[in-house]
Amino acid sequence: QVQLVESGGGLVQAGGSLRLSCLTSGRSFSSFRLGWFRQAPGKEREFVAAISSWSGGATTYADSVKGRFTIFTDNAKKTVNLQMNSLKPEDTAVYYCAATGRWGPDVPNTYDYWGQGTQVTVSS
Repeated sequence: QVQLVESGGGLVQAGGSLRLSCLTSGRSFSSFRLGWFRQAPGKEREFVAAISSWSGGATTYADSVKGRFTIFTDNAKKTVNLQMNSLKPEDTAVYYCAATGRWGPDVPNTYDYWGQGTQVTVSS
C-alpha cells in the first residue's frame, strides 16, 4: 500500500504558476505509476499527467496541459510534483495525486490509491 498527501494548492491569477507536491509513504516509491488527476465542479475526474518509475521516468500528459505542466519526482523526498505554468481559469479544480501498481490506461479506475485533493483556483 501507499499513502498520498497533497499540498501546494491555492489561488492564482491567470498566467501565473503553482507547484503541487504529493508526499508518498508506505511501499517503495519506485513500485508505482504516479499520476495527477483533477475534478472541476459538475465534471468528471480527468487525467492530467503521470510518471512511471518502472519505465525510466516516462511521462504522459493530457493534451490540455501539454507544454504548460510538468510532472517530476524527487526520490530523496519521496514526492511527485506537478509544476503548473501559464495557468488558465479552466484549470480550476481539485487536484488529486494517485498511484497504481498495475498496467492500464490513465483513467481513474486504473489507480488504486488516492490523496485527499488540493484546491487550485485560477482567477481571470
